[in-house]
Amino acid sequence: MPVVSSQYWNNVHGYTPEDVQKDLEGLQIMRTLARNMAWLLKCIELGKQNGLLRPENVEERIRTNFIN
Repeated sequence: MPVVSSQYWNNVHGYTPEDVQKDLEGLQIMRTLARNMAWLLKCIELGKQNGLLRPENVEERIRTNFIN
């Protein structure tokens, strides 16, 4: 499963939309996250267009009970 990263925790802080606009670090983190997500989605689409499909699940899922 692809996981899109940014540069720190993916959130902004504020009680109101105006407060959020003052969280410059949070807004930068969200912009970085958006750019990275757009890049990954483009890569996935290019892969599909060129015959690169995601792997099939060939193994039956194993479930382990750690209590016993």
